[in-house]
Amino acid sequence: MRQRNIKVNRKFIMKVALVHEFLNQFGGGERVLLALKELYPEADIFAILVNQENLPKQFDNFKIKTSFLQKWPDFLKNRHKLLLPFYPLAVEQLNLSSYDLIISDSSSFGKGILSRPDATHICYCHTPTGYLWHYSNEYLKEQRLSNFSKSIVKLSLTKLRVWDYTAAQRVDYFVANSKNVQKRIKKYYCRDSEVIYPPVDVSSIKSSHEKGDYFLIVSRLSTYKKIDLAIRVFNHLPKQKLKIIGTGSELDNLKQSAKSNTEFLGFQTDEDLKKYYSGCKALIFPAEEDFGITPVEAMAHGKPVIAYGEGGTKESIVEGKTGLFFDKKNPESLLECVNKFLKTENKFNPKTIQKHAQKFDKKIFQEKIKKFVNKVTKNDQNFRYKS
Repeated sequence: MRQRNIKVNRKFIMKVALVHEFLNQFGGGERVLLALKELYPEADIFAILVNQENLPKQFDNFKIKTSFLQKWPDFLKNRHKLLLPFYPLAVEQLNLSSYDLIISDSSSFGKGILSRPDATHICYCHTPTGYLWHYSNEYLKEQRLSNFSKSIVKLSLTKLRVWDYTAAQRVDYFVANSKNVQKRIKKYYCRDSEVIYPPVDVSSIKSSHEKGDYFLIVSRLSTYKKIDLAIRVFNHLPKQKLKIIGTGSELDNLKQSAKSNTEFLGFQTDEDLKKYYSGCKALIFPAEEDFGITPVEAMAHGKPVIAYGEGGTKESIVEGKTGLFFDKKNPESLLECVNKFLKTENKFNPKTIQKHAQKFDKKIFQEKIKKFVNKVTKNDQNFRYKS
């Protein structure tokens, strides 16, 4: 890939854009966007779709430019699967022609923006689009489609896969959120990348020495998060409490399958979330994630994590020191791990756990991003920018 440099001039003011494909819920990706916005406070934000009601108050003062899909009726905007064929067109029609530096934080379509030949596009990649690549077979199983519908969806995904690969070649520089994702970027996009772990505001969190009386899950309640696995385990542990924070499409199904020792708390503010982290025994993290910010948040509170031992958690959790791994995606493996934890929970030191979490602090993320941007644009400390 040909490298493109912005010419440095002390009088030159760089115009910056931040691209985030969907702002319709708040999770780890949106926290990355907030950290980037702190770093570039005058940058404009672009998104394909926005639902302001599902975002925290920090977003109220942001000017967010959206695609033509934002003007479509709500009954269409809320049916994301029906909109899949339109997303490439929507992101390509975002007008970024006046921007010198574009940072997309993307797990699907955001990296596909069109930029000027002399502009620099850095993609902070959460993962190559999961349902097109590494998660494609599981995605099709989860849709529970008829054979005819499945054949239509497969054809659609194949076309999107071609677009996704082409879009990845438009990016000037990739930054991966983990070594796990770095390997996927190389495998599916044939592109090199630099690893910078996503941000957690560790410095603002006080380690808790409180011995909790419940286990905690903080997650979007969707199929691939494997929350059902944890519920099946705690259905066999009636003396152990499980609290689940989050909302999502699987909420009703999960509630129906859970026994009385499992409590669903829905959406919680950051302040309330801190209280629940502080009061838990440990975080349960049953999904295979690209990186996983939630385990780091728990560790920042001094709490150990019981996690599936594949993916990004292998980079953030130290076995026996900050948490435990179970190695198979079945209830038996997780149950064995929970029982092991119950026998050894006093061995986990909150101070040690929090000290480990500090390597993922937001300030470190911002320093590394700034250093990377300065390196690839050949800026110096006095370079100014403006949106």
